[in-house]
Amino acid sequence: MTAFSFTVEKTAGAARAGVFTTPHGAVESPAFMPVGTQATVKALDPADLRAMRAQVILSNAYHLHLRPGDELVRQMGGLHRFMGWDGPILTDSGGFQVFSLANLRTVEEEGVEFQSHLDGSKRHFSPESVMRIERNLGADVIMQFDHVIPGQSDEPSARDATERSLRWLERCRVAFEQLGQIGGSDLNPYPEQTLFPVVQGGIHGALRRASATRAAEIGDWKGYGIGGLSVGESKPDMYVILEVMHDTLPKDRPRYLMGVGFPEDLIEGVRRGVDLFDCVAPTRMGRNGAVFTSEGRLNIKRSELRADPRPLDERCSCPCCTRFSRAYVRHLFTSDEILGLRLLSLHNVHFLVTLMHDARAAIRDGRFDGWSRAWLERYFANSSPLTTEATP
Repeated sequence: MTAFSFTVEKTAGAARAGVFTTPHGAVESPAFMPVGTQATVKALDPADLRAMRAQVILSNAYHLHLRPGDELVRQMGGLHRFMGWDGPILTDSGGFQVFSLANLRTVEEEGVEFQSHLDGSKRHFSPESVMRIERNLGADVIMQFDHVIPGQSDEPSARDATERSLRWLERCRVAFEQLGQIGGSDLNPYPEQTLFPVVQGGIHGALRRASATRAAEIGDWKGYGIGGLSVGESKPDMYVILEVMHDTLPKDRPRYLMGVGFPEDLIEGVRRGVDLFDCVAPTRMGRNGAVFTSEGRLNIKRSELRADPRPLDERCSCPCCTRFSRAYVRHLFTSDEILGLRLLSLHNVHFLVTLMHDARAAIRDGRFDGWSRAWLERYFANSSPLTTEATP
């Protein structure tokens, strides 16, 4: 019996409440995956993630290949043992990171040559080398190496990248299957892994449909990634493409929307049939003083919060909101105290994880449509930024 399966338990229009089973446990969806880029969710301990009911985390093949090295991670027993997390892990392929090195990389059919952002050394990623890297890391779910381009790219550019990604998918599949046949060796010390394709196509619906159809012909995948969104296209364009994906992708496999993590986009994604999300936004924004709340986004640096006794969000049950005031968290942040960065990161990740738990409950209870509309109306009604500049 396969270690991976997906069951849709309840639907509400396109929205689905499901269960994705992996070798390291089941993931109840929809779910937000906190991002542990370098085998750590910044400022948070695995115990923090368990306490907030995070189910699955994501790590990055590009960063871990450069430091400490995927071979070292393998020698240490794989990512689960290395970082002390016993739940499911997904690794992305590094395709987006290479895309972000626009002036430091060259894309060819064989793969991508790029300069390390750490020391400037020349590196080369190919579908085959990325499969070996991700195999060494040992995540439950690994992603194909794909060619990412800007979100507003024209149709010819998007077609070229999409077709290359599909050719690379075939090479990833072959390499993955070859690595999987080396049972019992140092190259394969982990439980069963599964490979997800990444559907590309930019904002062009016909390309997206063709990419999804061809990906399904290449292999019998346990799930699908939706890539190339949240990379410069408008939100309405992204939502239209998600509707195309809902109508095109298999209904009995999980859909993972890559790199999307703002609260409104999670709810709009769930509305359109997305099951899994990830993004660095909650921790990155937290480190810059931006706070997700059910009443809209909050800037902790604003002077009017200097003596505000309320929690960050009165609806939130995270350790920050149940113990500390806005005034105290602002003081920590403006004083450059590390605890301030930790508390804001913890709150933001908790907020998104809980938001998806609430969405799942609403789908199962038959109230998702009303719940999602009310949530978005409240969120946008109070999202106007505070106008007073920060003061010491």
